[in-house]
Amino acid sequence: MVQQLQSLSIEDELLYPDSDGKPLADNTIQLRLIFTIKGGLDALFKDRTDVFIAADLFWYPVRLTKQQVLEQEEPQRQAPDVMVVLGRPKGDRGSYMQWKEDNIAPQVAFEILSPGNKKKDMDVKFKFYQQHGIQEYYLYNPKKNRLQGWLRKGKKLEEISQMEGWKSPLLGIRFSTIEQDLVLFHPNGERFVDFVEVVEQRDRQQQRAILAEDERDRQRQRAILAESDLQKMRDRLLQLGIDPDSLP
Repeated sequence: MVQQLQSLSIEDELLYPDSDGKPLADNTIQLRLIFTIKGGLDALFKDRTDVFIAADLFWYPVRLTKQQVLEQEEPQRQAPDVMVVLGRPKGDRGSYMQWKEDNIAPQVAFEILSPGNKKKDMDVKFKFYQQHGIQEYYLYNPKKNRLQGWLRKGKKLEEISQMEGWKSPLLGIRFSTIEQDLVLFHPNGERFVDFVEVVEQRDRQQQRAILAEDERDRQRQRAILAESDLQKMRDRLLQLGIDPDSLP
């Protein structure tokens, strides 16, 4: 059951806004990949109540001190395209305020590069993720079909040398860009699919179920006809004075 986990004070709402007024994505490719990754991870962890997954949600790692509030400092924040928090319950949130979440930082972050992303902005994101505890960071550039990944070692995120076929230590999913697109695979080998593909798969399953039921109906009908023909033959033999049961 989805629950609203945070009850924010007016002060919290002012200091830690839920939105910056910017769109979720700059183009259809970025939006498609964000939804596919988010949906695939939701499906992967659907039976676990202690995994929170979000897309484009502000993550505030540190609460402002009273002095910082008085000095009108801005809180540190980032909104990963997709983030995964192991150890926190599912539920609705306006933002992820880490001090209200048992101080558990998100462990995995995904970013899909868009034309509006500048190098300095991505550098800021990287430093933020490195500073605040991200364990695995994945960055995909659709234009260049380039996938990069970083894994935490101590206090630093170190780049993964080979991303093709890479398996996430925390999530168990596998990555590929061979198809000139970012493709993720579940631990059982099934690929992440977008909503349209999910509907198409459901429709195909329903169609197969209908065809299977039609075939069972035909088999039942053939069995009824065969039984009817057999009974007619028995009746005919009896009319001729022949006991059907005496026949070899």
